[in-house]
Amino acid sequence: MAAQLQCLFVGKCREASLREAADLYVCKLSRLARCEVAVLKDAPAALPPPEKALREGRDLLARLDPKHLIVALDERGEMWSSRELAAKLKAWENAARTPCFLVGGAFGLSDEVRERARTSGALFSLGRITLPHELARVVLLEQLYRAASINKGLPYHHD
Repeated sequence: MAAQLQCLFVGKCREASLREAADLYVCKLSRLARCEVAVLKDAPAALPPPEKALREGRDLLARLDPKHLIVALDERGEMWSSRELAAKLKAWENAARTPCFLVGGAFGLSDEVRERARTSGALFSLGRITLPHELARVVLLEQLYRAASINKGLPYHHD
């Protein structure tokens, strides 16, 4: 059985180089796992930041399937090494769980999304640094590719 992964991202990637990098890793990852990526429309720019995050959070939650194990990217989440992420992907695959990785918009995720991830999945941090959400997508996709490569025994990752 091939691993199955889903990613939900808020807002189109406006920077061409980041869009190309994300597409590259989706293509590479798709050779190792069934990977679906969906991009949700971001909330209207006229809204204040907390309202944008709230509306985008509701849109994210509405797209989730009950079978999804929510993995929300958030600076308050746990930091995992590439090998730890690979082990988590393997465990979820063995348990027939489909992880759905969520990346919010420019103002992050709503408290509602974070709480849902805390109770029925995980909060995952790419580190203590702040990344633009478009760059966070690229880093996440590369790490998912790296983790899938580790699980397949491919020589991409070097310890």
